[in-house]
Amino acid sequence: MIQQEGPGWRLARDPSRGVHPVLIGGEGWAFELTQPEWDALSDLVLTLERQHRALVDQLMAEEAIELELDRGLWWGCLQGDRGSWSLSVVLTPDAGRGVEGHWPAPASAAIVAAMRTLWDTRIDQRD
Repeated sequence: MIQQEGPGWRLARDPSRGVHPVLIGGEGWAFELTQPEWDALSDLVLTLERQHRALVDQLMAEEAIELELDRGLWWGCLQGDRGSWSLSVVLTPDAGRGVEGHWPAPASAAIVAAMRTLWDTRIDQRD
């Protein structure tokens, strides 16, 4: 079991939990994800963060940016400026439950760092 948390965010992965091995949360909310949902969310969020990093040097200090990405099940939005940003995600499956989450700055950067660690750990375990 891997469990990480900080102010305004929480992330846990427990493969023994069966259908929903990943729990992700924010201030006052949390939801469980299937492995495919987690894989798709991680890919979406890490892509948004990578896009922000690629653009940050082109932004003036007071300039705002909003990046949106829609990838089937997941929609995500990174909104902020050079130094800080918030992150919103929405799961909209063809059938079943839908979920919505939001992390304000600085919790958003912290959850993305934790997601990257968990993603990298899982990739390393596949090799």
